[in-house]
Parts: sequence; structure tokens; C-alpha cells
Amino acid sequence: MSSSQPVALVIGASRGIGRQIAIDLARSGYKVIVAAKTTSDAYAPGKPFPPDPNSPHSTINTVAREIVEAGGEAYALSVDVRHVGEVERLVVETARLSGGRLDVLVYNSGAIWWSSVAKTPTKRFQLMQRVNPEGLYAAVQAVLPVFERNGRRGRIVVVSPPIYSRFFRGKTAYAMGKVGMSVLTRGLAMDFERQDARNMAITSIWPAVSIESAATEMTSANNESMKRDLRKPTIFSDAILAILDSPAQKVNGLLTLDEDFLRQHRGVTDFSKYSVVPGSSPRRIMPQELPSLEVEEQDDEGNRMDSVEMRKAKL
Repeated sequence: MSSSQPVALVIGASRGIGRQIAIDLARSGYKVIVAAKTTSDAYAPGKPFPPDPNSPHSTINTVAREIVEAGGEAYALSVDVRHVGEVERLVVETARLSGGRLDVLVYNSGAIWWSSVAKTPTKRFQLMQRVNPEGLYAAVQAVLPVFERNGRRGRIVVVSPPIYSRFFRGKTAYAMGKVGMSVLTRGLAMDFERQDARNMAITSIWPAVSIESAATEMTSANNESMKRDLRKPTIFSDAILAILDSPAQKVNGLLTLDEDFLRQHRGVTDFSKYSVVPGSSPRRIMPQELPSLEVEEQDDEGNRMDSVEMRKAKL
């Protein structure tokens, strides 16, 4: 591997959107570490290859094989993001495989349960928090020291939504974790700004239109009208590549949608190539306009507390 080759770690890359992100990063010249919980023997005889990208037969091992056979460089590393130690070991092994280099973290792991609060058991809620915001937090904690060692350079892309009220409807427990991930994006972006880390950025991205995946395939498999409302996952990976190609300061702290970013920052106006059903016009599921989270700044925001400094003062 050339020392100039960028390295991306994609967590949650076994199927659907995550698989597409990993494959398109590799096509764009990245060495890709493909990570998720489920593994398989990608060379087992009798199994079709490549497998259906939205089926359980698609794993990090088959994705890595797809990349390698297409001429790219990839490694499959298993991780259960519910365990901090496993996330830390994943980043250590990623750095070892790449000679210490890590340019991009994409966090796509996610646990989903969409229902009312009354119909969402506490154990299901806890699982979503461990996989979604807690897994992301552990991954961020693990990669930040690597970014620092690499000259304070690095990008983080989080699959989480803009913050708006309609997102909570009918899936409050899920939304609590996903919105928490977006809060991390905004907060860490402020840390980067205060630290004058001009070459580090974190961005959240979410689909404007439903994307073909394992989840949508279950509901649309035998329903042509539902398929007409789906887009291919390439729109999402194209938007991520565009984010990574943008100056860090331009995308740091941004909570964006795939379609909107491509339209506003890449001038894309025709999205027809992304439709699963040719000629269809998939329905947008996100608001056309999203609320601003900004408030008017003031000269004195009071005394900012820092628990680390407070603890040092007590010692």
C-alpha cells in the first residue's frame, strides 16, 4: 500500500447502505476496513457470489471479497459495538493494518425498532442506545487519538438525522438515540472549532427518500408500488464521497440529507438514476425545509465548566 493511500473504517458495512459506502470508497481509492458483527466464509463452496446485498448472506467478508476482486484493498474485521473493548481493538487493528493511518470513520451501525413508547420494551430501548449513540461514542473516542497522531487530520461521517419534531412520531425510543448521535455531531464540531482543528470534521447524513435496504426489502418485496418510492444506496455513498471531498470547515457540524447536499454543493438536479424502479419519482420522506438549531450568540454565556479541570483542582 502506498503511504499516500487514504484509509477508511466503515462500521456497519455488511449489507445495504453500509456495503455500498465501503465499495464506493474503495472505488475512489480508499483502503477500506469493513466492520460489523456478523461474519462468514466468503469463499465457501456452493454459495452464490456476490450474494444479494440486502440478504443475510452479505457479510463483511463477502463485501471485502467484492472489493478485492474489483481491484481494491479491503480487510474484514468483526466488532460488536455494544462492547467498548471490541470497538477499541477494532481501531487498534485498523491502525496496524494501515501503518498507523486512518483518514475516515463512517458509523453506519444501527439497531431499529419503530413503535410507540408503550410498545417498545425497555430492553429493546437499551439495545438501541448501546448500538446507536453509545457505539458511536466509543468509536469516536477510539479514533480521535489516531487523528491527533496523524497531524490532527480526519473525518467522521455519522448516519443520523437532522433534528426536527416530526422525526419522533411513532418511533420515540429509536429517535432518542439517533438524535443523540446528531447532538454528538454538533457538539464535537464545536470542540474542533474551539481547538482550531481545521482539518478535522464530523458530519451527519440521512436519506431524504427511503433507500433500498434489508429493512425496506422486507416491506416492499412483493409490492411494486412501494418499490417505486425507493432509491438505490448509491445516492447515499455519492453524497458521502462529496462530503469527504469538501473542505473540513464547510461540513463540520453539518446535519444534512443526501439529496440536499448533492443538490446544494454538487449542483445535481436530476436524481432519476437513483430510482429503484426506472422512471419513478420516489416520495420524499423528509421535510423540504428543516429548522435551524442556532440561537443568537451573546458575549457572556456564563462560566463554562470543565469536569476534567475541576477534578484536577481537587487533587
